[in-house]
Amino acid sequence: MKNYKNMVITLGILYILAVVIFAVVAGQSDKGRESRMSDVVKLNDIVYDAEGCLDSLDNLDNNNYKTKFIITDTEGNILYRSHSNNTDSDKMSVETAIKKGYLYRPITVNDRVKGYAIITRNNYDQYNNIVRRIIIGLSVVGVILIICAITYGMYVNKRIYTPFKNMKDFAGSVAQGNLDTPLAMDEDNMFGAFTESFDIMREELKSSKLREIALLKRERELVASLSHDLKTPITGIKLTCELLDAKFKATNESSDIVEKVDNIYKKADQIDVLVSDLFSSTLDDLGEFKVNPTDENSDVLSDIVNKYDDKGLASSNEVPEAIIHIDVKCMSQVVGNIISNSYKYAKTPIEVTYRLVEDYIEMSIKDSGPGIPDNELNLVTNKFYRGKEWEDSKEEGSGLGLYISKTLMEKMDGELILESEGDGLKVILMIPLS
Repeated sequence: MKNYKNMVITLGILYILAVVIFAVVAGQSDKGRESRMSDVVKLNDIVYDAEGCLDSLDNLDNNNYKTKFIITDTEGNILYRSHSNNTDSDKMSVETAIKKGYLYRPITVNDRVKGYAIITRNNYDQYNNIVRRIIIGLSVVGVILIICAITYGMYVNKRIYTPFKNMKDFAGSVAQGNLDTPLAMDEDNMFGAFTESFDIMREELKSSKLREIALLKRERELVASLSHDLKTPITGIKLTCELLDAKFKATNESSDIVEKVDNIYKKADQIDVLVSDLFSSTLDDLGEFKVNPTDENSDVLSDIVNKYDDKGLASSNEVPEAIIHIDVKCMSQVVGNIISNSYKYAKTPIEVTYRLVEDYIEMSIKDSGPGIPDNELNLVTNKFYRGKEWEDSKEEGSGLGLYISKTLMEKMDGELILESEGDGLKVILMIPLS
């Protein structure tokens, strides 16, 4: 519609310019001027002949001057009229002739003015009047055309363009997932049937989306329920392994049996971590992932590290004395995921350092493994993303560990930052103070 407006404006301007150019050219035309010059020549002939027969002006009837003229005396009394002249008045003064734009010339005999010859028409003015009428006519036609174009444009805008634009905006809104706003229906436009069909489509899509959301929610609830139920037998397997390990060590059983029991425990522990991450991820999707921070002594961080450092690879400095605001269970899951990843991928000693930074305790967990490429640092915290280097490896993983860890830190008003240095990966946890 914007292009149509520009087109109408352009055509209007061009039409006005055309009228102006016509007026200028017509004004400069020599036609009227040539006609007037021709009348001057005729007037000279009339005066010459009249001076020769002033006493018998009827002799002028023998000549065809092809113009209307009169002969007057010095008092303005008409002495002779040409056959083509229809002037009813008996008098025509020089002043009147001048006012009407008539050509005139005195008739002299022996250097004395005896009267005047007057051509009683003004071709130049007639020509100008014709040109003026043409210009006015063209202007009126132009105005009518512009009004018609504007009226037609308003009709097209209301009946065609606006309905199409509404349907376009509606389609874009539906594409963005907004299925609650109906498409306004207008019975007067010619696309009323399409409008109704579009709105029926919206209602069907909305119903389908609601069914999909409900189904997806049930699936996630099922996954969460299964994940929670799996933790009980896994905990039982781990406890059984611990009891068997203690019993076999007390009775000096063979190291093979002890090693197998230890492997069962490690596998159960891996499953426990995966199930915990899956359970947390599902709760997050359902919007029921609750974190309940409380004030804790900062020493609890050392206890958490010691709990998950079952290989004894971690070394740390002293934790600054402070009161931190965390959910201990969630913090344990964060640290456990990070140390588990380091065990799995780096298999090197782990250096844990603490320092106070404004309103946080900065906890840094660094290994000496291969690290993560810089272009993947912002990706590994996404759900189900595993580094390209490990996708085809034999190392098991779900791609949930760092995602869950980052989510938990944010829910505790903290932050998880990854830095990949030349000699390993550093995970920085910004733990808020109370």
